[in-house]
Amino acid sequence: MKITVLDAAPALEGLALHTLSALGELDLYQKTSPDQLTERLADAEIVVLNKVPLTAATLALAPKLKLVTVLATGHDVVDGAAARAAGVTLCNVAGYSTASTAQHAIALLLELTNQVGQHAASVAAGEWQARGIWSWADTPLTELDGKTLVLVGYGAIGRRVAMIAEALGLRVLPVARTPREGTYPLDQALAQADIVLLQCPLTPATRGLINAETLALLKPGALLVNCARGPVIDEAAVAAALHSGHLAGFATDVLSTEPPASDNPLLRAPNTRITPHHAWATKAARERLLAETVANIAAFQAGHPRNVVNG
Repeated sequence: MKITVLDAAPALEGLALHTLSALGELDLYQKTSPDQLTERLADAEIVVLNKVPLTAATLALAPKLKLVTVLATGHDVVDGAAARAAGVTLCNVAGYSTASTAQHAIALLLELTNQVGQHAASVAAGEWQARGIWSWADTPLTELDGKTLVLVGYGAIGRRVAMIAEALGLRVLPVARTPREGTYPLDQALAQADIVLLQCPLTPATRGLINAETLALLKPGALLVNCARGPVIDEAAVAAALHSGHLAGFATDVLSTEPPASDNPLLRAPNTRITPHHAWATKAARERLLAETVANIAAFQAGHPRNVVNG
């Protein structure tokens, strides 16, 4: 079967792809623009993609297509209903980046509390020698032990974050999509928060969840970390809270538009750290992603599809 990878970068960069190429004739593209889809989908029987949208119209360009497997957990980039109507199976890969994403979320938090990057840059610029003293800090350093972290999203990644946070001495208040024992309502939790860490999926209920109204529930000087999805926050409201000092700091791996527009207010907000949506992208996580994708294709070819998300 002909396997077409529409956007190998960045998910498959630097990985050995022999297990994938062993399953069929492989056409590998680092990226694919809309005007290239007609040619690249014409003979594809299996499509592997990450961010290239497949709508009903683009699916119609692929008359031989039988399987789409997404290099991600989220699969809304593909019109699942249209795929099903066209007889195309849609698969995803769940859980491959749990450890990596949780690790990055905590790294963002520690950057806000310890300012490692800023101080390392100051030392490299000669600031330590210029000060002539044995110890100094440009900014206040924050100890996490005993503080309260509100964790919005309590799935696999959220639970891993909670485990690490508790090891650091944080009191964790989970906020879950479905309330259950041990979780808290959002408004009650926010009122107690020293830190809010977002690890929830983007849904109609979570879009704009952190906005001017919910930010006002926080005590002055709280920290906010977003490792969920960009649109979970109102970026203008968060930027305003940073400028006013109501938020002491904000760190995020995701934005509403990626890469960001030059007028994104967070690019100019004080005490802000932004990483380029790479919490998921450790080599170990990407190797798991590839292995699960290969397993999805092999199972489909054997007549036993797995990780099917369009029924």
